[in-house]
Amino acid sequence: MKRKRKQYSGAFKAKVGLEALMGIKTTAQIARENEVHPLLVGQWKTTIRERLHELFERGNQVPEDSEKMIAQLHQKIGQLTVDLDWLKKKSKQLGLSLRDES
Repeated sequence: MKRKRKQYSGAFKAKVGLEALMGIKTTAQIARENEVHPLLVGQWKTTIRERLHELFERGNQVPEDSEKMIAQLHQKIGQLTVDLDWLKKKSKQLGLSLRDES
């Protein structure tokens, strides 16, 4: 029977990786305390070191992406509203009733 792999949350990985990055304890000590393999601790530490700069670079990119997404969602809402109105009108013309006519 195969064992399921353990899955760790992002918060847990960040905590363990940051602890390793600070260098107060050895990787083996951190791994033993948190019951994970030392290789995982090393991988998480490397990931934090390599991607830490992204925290400061993303500040300018997120609003553009979110504004674009919001505009697309508003457009979709408008299109769906027009479609719904048309369907209500046609169903009334055909004598069909809709369950939820709000």
